[in-house]
Amino acid sequence: MRQISFATALMAGLALAACGRPADKAASDAAAPAKTAEAAPAAQSDRLVIKAEFDEAAQFSEGLAAVRVGQRYGYIDKQGKIVINPQFDFAGYFSEGLAAVGTGNRIGYIDKQGMFVITPKLDIVDLYTFKEGLAPIRVGEFLTAKWGYIDKQGKVVIEPQFDSAGAFSDGLAVVAIDHKWGYIDKQGKRVIALQFTTAGTFAEGLAAARTGDLLTGKSGYIDKQGKFVIEPKFDGAFSFVDGLADVRVGDKFGFIDKQGRFAIEPTFEFADTFSSGLAAVRVGDEATGKYGFIDTKGTMVIPPQFDFADMFSASDGLAAVRIGDEQEGKFGYIGH
Repeated sequence: MRQISFATALMAGLALAACGRPADKAASDAAAPAKTAEAAPAAQSDRLVIKAEFDEAAQFSEGLAAVRVGQRYGYIDKQGKIVINPQFDFAGYFSEGLAAVGTGNRIGYIDKQGMFVITPKLDIVDLYTFKEGLAPIRVGEFLTAKWGYIDKQGKVVIEPQFDSAGAFSDGLAVVAIDHKWGYIDKQGKRVIALQFTTAGTFAEGLAAARTGDLLTGKSGYIDKQGKFVIEPKFDGAFSFVDGLADVRVGDKFGFIDKQGRFAIEPTFEFADTFSSGLAAVRVGDEATGKYGFIDTKGTMVIPPQFDFADMFSASDGLAAVRIGDEQEGKFGYIGH
């Protein structure tokens, strides 16, 4: 769900708040309402391509997915076979052939054989995945540690100095100092001033950014010059994928296009980002609602039936789902 992370070490803060008031009436009138397919829901188990038997499960990436069995994390392949035994205290997703993991006092990056290949000789308290050859790491004492970046040799290339930091995308990374967010390039130079209340990773040339405080402020979208091209008017805003971005208006989620117009009206209690042409949505409240999937027209193509559903993997075409509640439920995977 907007990339599950399995440890506090994997930066929960970068889901990125975003957000604003409802779009104007003309935009709303042009939007397509969510539609429901006529087919009756299939049994949950009938859709599973990997049996629901894991205590936690993340999105597939590069052919592998992190899962939790008991108190330890390992990795499975697309047949559901464990290929890296559960042994880690936390485990991130694979990117550029590497995944961030930790076990005991050993923190670093493993390859697809489960072997540590990067173990920086630093006092690391957090670390994140590699993107565009660099990875954010947090170094120092837990309460005062700062974020910087390493390369694939484990060498620090941007000195730890930030209170928060995200992965690189389109040559830029989102960072924060003293609760102000902006963007740096790969030399660590600030190319968009630290000025936003929160900000997200660039995707398709745009990034969500918020002005005003966290409670009453609004979010819109900026370009790579830091200029708002979709005005801040949403209460939550997330990344664009295939020309659509999920946004929140009040307590409802919908999707906008790159002109800021609603393509799918905000009618869902939750909506995740599109991936592989589908987006997970929830109908009903967080405690009792069910998750299904819509297509880019807003049609419900997998009816709400799961107790949790993650994004479909763009690379592997599978989505993690949970059957049962948070305490006793188990995770498996469905296909399209």
